[in-house]
Amino acid sequence: MTNAHRLLQIRRIYVEPAAALLPRGQQILQRWPEAEVVEVASHWRIPELSGNEANVDRWVRIKTEALVVGVKKSLTAKPNGRSADFIAPSTSNGCAMACAYCYVPRHKGYSNPITVFANIEQIGGYLERHVARQGIKLEPNQCDDSAWVYDIGENSDCSVDALVSDNVQDLVNLYRELPTAKLSFATKYVNRDLLGWDPRQRTRIRFSLMPAPLAKSIDVRTSPVRERIAAINDFVEAGYEVHVNFSPVIVTDGWLDAWRELFSQLDDALNPAAKAQLAAEVIFLTHNEQLHEVNLGWHPRAEEVLWRPELQEKKVSQNGFSNVRYRAGAKRRYLDDLLQLAQDIIPYCRIRYAF
Repeated sequence: MTNAHRLLQIRRIYVEPAAALLPRGQQILQRWPEAEVVEVASHWRIPELSGNEANVDRWVRIKTEALVVGVKKSLTAKPNGRSADFIAPSTSNGCAMACAYCYVPRHKGYSNPITVFANIEQIGGYLERHVARQGIKLEPNQCDDSAWVYDIGENSDCSVDALVSDNVQDLVNLYRELPTAKLSFATKYVNRDLLGWDPRQRTRIRFSLMPAPLAKSIDVRTSPVRERIAAINDFVEAGYEVHVNFSPVIVTDGWLDAWRELFSQLDDALNPAAKAQLAAEVIFLTHNEQLHEVNLGWHPRAEEVLWRPELQEKKVSQNGFSNVRYRAGAKRRYLDDLLQLAQDIIPYCRIRYAF
């Protein structure tokens, strides 16, 4: 069984009527002609998917077998300033993978299979106009020296989305022709189909990395860390800007030794061209009490490392969620130690930001 087939064995497609009439919606329905098609009034309100506590036992199965096709109604590019200058309107949300720390289930109840938005031409048109309104970027910032950066993967993994529809490729093609802007998305899945897209340095892929032994237990259904590292040289050669995310950083016994090994693996694997353009983000774990309770129903072992009340303190996010993070004083020490380790082993890797 191929990795793609393991992730997606679509048996039921929930579709909004308006989405089914659009060319992209029709393309998706034709991709799985044997799937049962269920008409829904809203991609947000599907009783058998969202808010149903019984779905905890079917967490991964739903991600594998269900797909939602809708229309994105609110088109807004939100200012960001960390990974990107702007968060673009989503072309999808949810994911076929099942990382135990993912925040998207907080928004969608007990299951978050992929929801694809079929109005890609409308989304692309909005983004093209938004880029034009920004004009030329006159001052460098941590997002990029000269281009306005648009993150298109805030609520999904675009490498997996590309298995479902042509939405991601359409945006790569669009930004290839926009000299003042570039796309960006983080991914934990190696989709080598993207190597043939000719992005011409206008798309930044950020491969998320963590120590492999930890990833095996909490990066559920993702590409192995060694495969992500091995792909970096190829994606650079194919015309992508390739960064890495050291994320999430999770404090466990021996965690610094595990990161030392990861940094050494990265250093050994990258060729000079990849090293010359490499930059990174460092993001320590933020967890959530609601997600903790959900995880106890399907993956309790993950919570042994994610939920550490003796190390964590409460934090209210910008979106109003009650989260937990490592206590501020200790986190500062953790961060300093990790940054020094990176400087020692991969000094050419510029840290774009860390928190």
